[in-house]
Amino acid sequence: MSELAAEYQLEYFEAEGFARKECPSCGAHFWTRDHDRETCGEPPCEQYDFIDSPGFAEEYTLEEMREAFLSFFEEHDHERIDPYPVAANRWRDDVLLTQASIYDFQPLVTSGQTPPPANPLTVSQPCIRMQDIDNVGKTGRHTMAFEMMAHHAFNVREDAEAEYAYEGEVYWKDRTVELCDKLLDSLGADITDVTYIEDPWVGGGNAGPAIEVIYKGLELATLVFMCMEQDPDGEYELKDGNTYSFMDTYIVDTGYGLERWTWMSRGTPTVYEAIYPEMIDFLKDNAGLEYTDEESELVARAARLSGQLDIDDVDDVEAARGEIADELGVDVEELRTLVEPLERIYAIADHCRTLAYMFGDGIVPSNVGTGYLARMVLRRTKRLCDTVGVDAPLDELVDMQADRLAYDNRDTIRDIVRTEVEKYRETLERGGRRVEQLAEEYAERGEAIPVDELIELYDSHGIQPDMVEEIADEVGADVDVPDDFYSLVADRHDRAVADEAEASSNDDRFGDLPDTEKLYYDDQGRTQFEAVVLDVFEREEGYDVVLDQTMFYPEGGGQPADHGTLSTEETTVNVTDVQIENGVIRHRTDEDPGKGGFVNGQVDATRRRRLMRHHTATHIVMDAARQVLGEHVRQAGAQKGTDSSRIDLRHYARVSRDDVKRIERIANDLVMENVSVTQEWPHRHEAEAEHGFDLYQGGIPPGTNIRLIHVAEDVQACGGTHVSRTGDVGAIKILNAERVQDGVERLVFAAGDAAIEATQRTEDALYEAADALDVSPEDVPDTAERFFEEWKARGKEIEALKEQLASARASGGAGGEEVEVGETTAVIQRIDADMDELRATANALADEGQIAVIGSGASGAQFVVAVPDGADVNAGEVVGELASRVGGGGGGPPDFAQGGGPDVDELDNALEAAPDILRQVLDA
Repeated sequence: MSELAAEYQLEYFEAEGFARKECPSCGAHFWTRDHDRETCGEPPCEQYDFIDSPGFAEEYTLEEMREAFLSFFEEHDHERIDPYPVAANRWRDDVLLTQASIYDFQPLVTSGQTPPPANPLTVSQPCIRMQDIDNVGKTGRHTMAFEMMAHHAFNVREDAEAEYAYEGEVYWKDRTVELCDKLLDSLGADITDVTYIEDPWVGGGNAGPAIEVIYKGLELATLVFMCMEQDPDGEYELKDGNTYSFMDTYIVDTGYGLERWTWMSRGTPTVYEAIYPEMIDFLKDNAGLEYTDEESELVARAARLSGQLDIDDVDDVEAARGEIADELGVDVEELRTLVEPLERIYAIADHCRTLAYMFGDGIVPSNVGTGYLARMVLRRTKRLCDTVGVDAPLDELVDMQADRLAYDNRDTIRDIVRTEVEKYRETLERGGRRVEQLAEEYAERGEAIPVDELIELYDSHGIQPDMVEEIADEVGADVDVPDDFYSLVADRHDRAVADEAEASSNDDRFGDLPDTEKLYYDDQGRTQFEAVVLDVFEREEGYDVVLDQTMFYPEGGGQPADHGTLSTEETTVNVTDVQIENGVIRHRTDEDPGKGGFVNGQVDATRRRRLMRHHTATHIVMDAARQVLGEHVRQAGAQKGTDSSRIDLRHYARVSRDDVKRIERIANDLVMENVSVTQEWPHRHEAEAEHGFDLYQGGIPPGTNIRLIHVAEDVQACGGTHVSRTGDVGAIKILNAERVQDGVERLVFAAGDAAIEATQRTEDALYEAADALDVSPEDVPDTAERFFEEWKARGKEIEALKEQLASARASGGAGGEEVEVGETTAVIQRIDADMDELRATANALADEGQIAVIGSGASGAQFVVAVPDGADVNAGEVVGELASRVGGGGGGPPDFAQGGGPDVDELDNALEAAPDILRQVLDA
């Protein structure tokens, strides 16, 4: 009996006459009303039993099934809430994508720090699971993009209610299973054919009993009862090898796959025909896939067995396919030829839905985070289209799914896809050469190209493994591609990089101090205050002073700390930094002001005013950028300063000069409107419901109530200091726009008097250039362009003259020593010129069939050696020996090499030794 066996002894099971059994095939324990049942009902223990024989009374579309589910739970006292975005990093910093409905409530609600938006609640949450990418199309049931219909209840034990944001028990295991039973019954399912498999859940340091709901061979739902936490002293050892103990909170965490419930109602060969019928038909027609009645029957029979192809459960997908072929009585190659094109069609439809979710929710392709995952899916989809023969533009295919999902930013979605496809083409051209080189290296070694190299090729160049196989095959190299290749790639990128934790103090007194009262929110323009010194900590450099209250803003949210002074009757100390840790604000000072006394705090007003202007300007510029570039634009980072600030934007294209001018114009229009900048502290759920997760442009704040800053129509969660009206910003000048990484554009700007100073610096540079060119400032661009073109023309003329001079030297035989090296004449000559002229002369001599050894003392001692075809002398070896004689080095290929050293005095001696060096190299 398992560690948690007692947790499955439900009163509901007993009342309904269920029997607990052990599956003779897989060993799982399960509950069933059918006392004659032997197996658990899940593949591979049983086949799908609903294909061509739907398990519900009526057929449903995705939309109809979603509504049936949500309405059912509303009728059973659950509140329906709106789904969250698929980009989970919009409200949490520990993951990238939403993979389950419980992600909506982690970590603040599940930890009990804040109450849920409703209790109990129901939701149909769009999710993306990158780890399923290699299963899509093959198993008939896996989709990377899916909706997790769910109902949740958040409970806490009575003796611990005071410590948590919710209280009491809403319902627990019996009611959860009962609701699942009633839902199935309401849809016309034969509930005697439903099995409930015991399968303890473990994840993220939590655990609990869980039940898989199986009907006609298909897992329809998982009922998780999250009630345990990892504990080295815990009494329950679970399947991950760790020990666990029970928590104060216990949470009903259910997941009902919308796609699978819809599939069950329709009984199609795979889930894809049930949920994307129009798109599957379109793709098959576009790719020219046609099947005879006999072939269609074989494909349908194979679909019933496709659950055996789950990459998570089998070691070798191809071996499993062979077993299916044997069971069907056909050749495995015949089966593969029939089903693989269909598998690709299914994957294209699913991946397009995934991309529609990603781009519809504002994810921008890049080389990191969610942007990388989006790019990976897009490139794989494009490759699948090319392989199976779908020639419809990818942006049209993604738009088909975006239209079905009712996104209103479809033009932006299509533009993103078109831009990415073009980037992919450019990447392939560059990466193909690297694959050829790599394949040749491994072919020479007689080794297969390893998985690590394949992943690196994909990461760096977007080269997919089947393309590597094609190129490698041409040079006789082998490739070992794992069945879960794309899952391995996603593993590199599926978690956000957590911020480094701030180093905590080891002083026990610090941990016992109360939270500092933050006066800077009460009056952000105020810079003087009085406070009591609660404690002073001596550090290696200076002191950390903790006050009972402060006007000093601590560093945070990209805003630097305030500076200023703390004064007593006896002394004044300088505050050079301010930090906050666990609610306690530390003021770094140069001297000790004394513990227990009163101090008069004075914030540097000029610095504070400049920081306030730049912080408010950051909000204004961000809002203006979204108006110009699109609502998909989100903040990737920001840093405020006193002289300038920067904001990094997630955007799929370069920000043009015209874009910058429009952003700047809109930003300054808002400044001149002089609207109020206001703050409020609403409940976070109310704020999210009203404004969405675009609130969290600058990070995710903790707490039940969050501070919102309103600047006209723009609303952001923000802990920084701000001016009271936009007119107080003064002016905004964008100083620079640049790409800091793929998919991230940086705008550097200045506000207020800093904007005036920056503009004046630019004007000063312009006037200095005008003076140097002896023209008016307005004529500087034209004059500079004319001078540049003239300079380029003269450079080309000089190069042409050098080549003519080199040819003249070579053909005229002027200067230099001529010696015979084997059957070839060598010319040894010193020409004190730059390297370009040396190379031109050497090449000209080689073109005449002569070995050229040219030296120069114009910039150190330099050598160039060129060898014509047919001469058995290695230029690299010759240059290496010559350069060693002047204290340096050099080398190159056999036909042309260069090098040198610092000892110019030895240059002539080295050239005198050149005939002997040439002959030694020849003899060698």
